[in-house]
Amino acid sequence: MGKVVSASAYLVDLEVETPRHDAVQSFVKQETVFVEITTDDGHTGLGYSYTIGTGGRAVVALLRTDLLPRLHGCEAGDIEAVWSQLYAVTRATSIGVITALALAAVDTALWDIRCQRAGEPLWRMAGGYRQEVPVYDTEGGWLQLPTEELVRGAVAARDAGWTGVKVKVGKPRVATDVARIAAVRAAVGPELEIMVDANQSLTVADATRRARAFEELDVAWFEEPLPADDVSGHAALARASSVPVAVGESLYSLGQFRAYLEAGAAGIVQVDVARIGGITPWLKVAHLAEAFNVKVAPHFLMELHVSLAAAVPNGLYVEHIPQLRAITTEEMRIADGHAVASDSPGLGIAWDLDAINDRRVA
Repeated sequence: MGKVVSASAYLVDLEVETPRHDAVQSFVKQETVFVEITTDDGHTGLGYSYTIGTGGRAVVALLRTDLLPRLHGCEAGDIEAVWSQLYAVTRATSIGVITALALAAVDTALWDIRCQRAGEPLWRMAGGYRQEVPVYDTEGGWLQLPTEELVRGAVAARDAGWTGVKVKVGKPRVATDVARIAAVRAAVGPELEIMVDANQSLTVADATRRARAFEELDVAWFEEPLPADDVSGHAALARASSVPVAVGESLYSLGQFRAYLEAGAAGIVQVDVARIGGITPWLKVAHLAEAFNVKVAPHFLMELHVSLAAAVPNGLYVEHIPQLRAITTEEMRIADGHAVASDSPGLGIAWDLDAINDRRVA
């Protein structure tokens, strides 16, 4: 095995490929936090996490000041021990997004090394359930798009053999949201799944009205209808409608997911590897969801989540939002409506190191 001899963190800004607006925010840019770890047996792992516009420098500062110095001399293969030790160091700032993003960048780098050392891809090292996962598109469903563009994007996804599309909701009037989804349903027919996402913008009353209207349109799930800390509200909504409630992108600990699952407030779990603190806790959430007979459809980060969703038996979908094309040499492969996890040893992401270095934030 190999001990850590060096670890560094840096920030890369990536502009969004298309304008992205939801009910509460705009996706301005992706602040990509990278951690590079080298071991004394010659392996180098590159891990990462992200923000959608703010806070990236705070994550890098936490890494450089408090976390990375503690890695020197650690056994890179002892991933659970390293994660626990770093978490203990950050108890004063946990549970919280900055800490989770920092831990994720370290943890994914260590998993990259683990897979390289074993000569195996992440999807197999993390569980190896299958190599392909159904893919659905979000890029064509942003809130600012006119209905005609939503329809064109959905038809293109259907014709490409994809399994579903996501439409952002949260317009001021319920009728507007319903009309947009109805237009998409009329265009694509009954076979394509339509997911909707309110990005925590609604009250229980507003969400209940919409959910009952969405039932008539055979919506696959209702994502983040309420603020993420409103467990009881999500449970009440789940009882009031047959549309599954999807949550997870804004949850940052295993305990938060447990609270949702125990309350019957989550029909779909959307755990995000960066926001939960890495691959190590991501797998714990996925297995917890399996114990509750709940499927996992991870949020964003398709290039990484394809391998994790493939690794576990309850992986449901991969979300298509391309964001790494500027700093990779290969795109995630899609075949017959399925995202295909890479067979390359490591995380399965073909990084363009020159392009990454060119975009480093001073």
